[in-house]
Amino acid sequence: MPAVFLGVRHHSPACARLVERTIEELRPAHVLVEGPAEMNARLDELLLGHELPVAVFSHYRDGHRAATSWAPLCDYSPEWVALRAGRAAGAEVRFIDLPAWHPAFAERANRYADAEVRYAEATERLCRHFAVDSSDALWDRLFEVEPDDGLAARLDAYFALVRGDAEADAGDRAREAYMAAWVRRAVAAAGERPVLVVTGGFHQPALRALAGVRGTYGIVDPSGEAVGAVEASGAVGELPFDGGGDGWALGADGWPQVPAPPAEARAGSFLVPYSFRQLDAFAGYQSGMPSPGYYQQVWEAGPEAAADGLLRMVVERLRARKFPVSTADLIAARSLAQGLTALRGHPRPARIDVLDGLAGALITDDLDRPLPWTSRGTLSTGSHPAVVEMVAACSGDRTGRLHPATPAPPLVHDVAAQLARLGLDGGHGSSYRLDLTDATDLERSRVLHRLRVLGIPGHGRTAGPEHGIDPVFTERWEPRPSPGREAALVEAGAYGAGLTEAAAAALTERTHDAEAGADALAGVLFDAVLCGVGALSEQLLAELAARVGELKTPGPLGDVLATALGLWRHDRVYGVARGPLLGAVIDGATGRLLWLLEGARGASGVDFPRLRAVVAVRDAVLHAPELLAASRATVAGIAQRITRDPDAPIDLRGAAFGLHRALGAVPGTSTDPAEAVRTVAAAGPDALGDWLAGLFALARDEVTGAVESGGEDGGATESLVDVLDSLVCALPDDDFLSGLPALRQAFAFFPPRERERIAGKLLERRGVRGSARGLLRTTADPLLIARAGSLEENVSRVLSRYGLGAAS
Repeated sequence: MPAVFLGVRHHSPACARLVERTIEELRPAHVLVEGPAEMNARLDELLLGHELPVAVFSHYRDGHRAATSWAPLCDYSPEWVALRAGRAAGAEVRFIDLPAWHPAFAERANRYADAEVRYAEATERLCRHFAVDSSDALWDRLFEVEPDDGLAARLDAYFALVRGDAEADAGDRAREAYMAAWVRRAVAAAGERPVLVVTGGFHQPALRALAGVRGTYGIVDPSGEAVGAVEASGAVGELPFDGGGDGWALGADGWPQVPAPPAEARAGSFLVPYSFRQLDAFAGYQSGMPSPGYYQQVWEAGPEAAADGLLRMVVERLRARKFPVSTADLIAARSLAQGLTALRGHPRPARIDVLDGLAGALITDDLDRPLPWTSRGTLSTGSHPAVVEMVAACSGDRTGRLHPATPAPPLVHDVAAQLARLGLDGGHGSSYRLDLTDATDLERSRVLHRLRVLGIPGHGRTAGPEHGIDPVFTERWEPRPSPGREAALVEAGAYGAGLTEAAAAALTERTHDAEAGADALAGVLFDAVLCGVGALSEQLLAELAARVGELKTPGPLGDVLATALGLWRHDRVYGVARGPLLGAVIDGATGRLLWLLEGARGASGVDFPRLRAVVAVRDAVLHAPELLAASRATVAGIAQRITRDPDAPIDLRGAAFGLHRALGAVPGTSTDPAEAVRTVAAAGPDALGDWLAGLFALARDEVTGAVESGGEDGGATESLVDVLDSLVCALPDDDFLSGLPALRQAFAFFPPRERERIAGKLLERRGVRGSARGLLRTTADPLLIARAGSLEENVSRVLSRYGLGAAS
């Protein structure tokens, strides 16, 4: 008996109806469905009675490759209908595709990703002929709004035409060979009863071509004109088989063996809840139909009812958001949709008829971009509010729910047990304040951090240590919206059976990113410490120590040094202080930074990451000198050379000056800030501001204290505030205005209390009594006030020049 092939488009109501009707008519012995063959032993689990949509989540991980994949199913997925209706009809139902971990699915996150990109030329030709904008509109025109009579023949012709002579890639060829092996065995086992094969339309012509007989198919538009024709194998939808060899080993049950992952790999598949938003092409979904909420209504009630429902829902959503929509607008939208349906020759309203009718009635502004349903892709930022609501109404807000008896990976049970044991299962609305010096609270913190690095929603940390040098020993965790928490937990099970193991694997994966620099590794290191994953921390430290010499920019390397130094110094909580590997990281990063900083060149401006790197060098020399190969005097000498280098960036020269003073003077050199400030000021106010930014990043106390103007030999004392005040007051108005942004940026390094002390000194210097705090509070931007004052002076001078000035 021949096999009957149904090529389908994933998540198509028309295809789902065809599958259901074909099973009722054929009563096949076997129903073979494109899907993961490793789930065949668990079909009862898949058919427990879930609230759809759900997805089969598959994962694979070994020492060289990690992959995850989803196979979503909703009420109108042809694959789901084939499983459900086939089981109801008494057929033996099986998935026949390779497991998702197989290399055939490399770089494919969705099993049902459409192959349309591979036959874009054919679909573009059909779109031009039928005068539609996109492949989605073309599909609706040919299948969703047309009567079901002759649907199977139209689908056969469509898929044969669009695939044509297109050559499948190696992954698709492997999958098709494997699926063909299942079909052969089913036909051999079925005897005289039919076998129904439900696969994506892209694969159907290739599977039929295995027969070697010929047939011709074509698509004819309503006028009777043939759009295209191709030659393919076999009669429409049928293929005789002889049960011969297929190149795939057979199992003990007589069916092709399901490939097993390597022994050292971790692989598996579990059911997870899915949502219409995840299914929607406008949210980035790769496969099938867009607008799942709309097509759910098409499946349940038909195109006419779906069109009426969409009109009402869009109007309700817009009114709820205070967008003005009158009854007349609704009538106009309905009339436009009906007119477009008739004009386009659609027997029933299509999705684009309704959307275009709504757009024509509700959008009166000029649009700066095409309407999103004219192409594929995510909804762009800045879209018209009415367009956003139309897309949202089409998408729907349904989220699936698994049957309570659905098996879950071990991680789900481990997380539940740990949360219950630590009193963290009080619900997603609970807040937690944790004292990290308390052993129980520290364990709670580690569990919450492990969930965070795994991407499990539920709680977010609002306060706590942000890096290794942050002397904060309390944390606060607040509840966060947690949609998709159940699915996220199941998917995180791909990393390991226990929470600690899974968090360690997730962090290790981040270190293996080819683009990960030492700055990213420093963040991973601190995350590992917060999670309490000791063994992984050692691995990360070893990798950091080996890679610090590879970075070419000071900023990221400074982050590594600051993190490592903070962890080395503070062992009150983390328990990783004074470790030899941390010492190796600190020494290597400090030496590399000194080399990079002394060779730095660049334009004017302030490089804040580089300044933070200089601060990290200072802290390493002051707090961990025993770890460094470079002595304190050597570092101070390097800083002095940078200070005197005219080719070094001006902000770095200021930072090097501050570093030099912080570490102690080199004999025979001057460390007088007042003298240095006067020298730098000669280069202009912008240069002065940038230099001061570097100085203040390293040595703010030099401004609020008194310094020796005579350098190392002593002399009269002069406040640096006095020097700066004199220099700034002597600036011409134009120079002051041009240099004011850089000067304000430099003083932004001071906290409010220190700025208030500086303001007090300025008042004292002028013999003025008043509030220093009042100088820090202005009614407008100080730069704007300064420019306004300059403008007023210029106007007064012009008026005086022409004798129009005001009387004294």
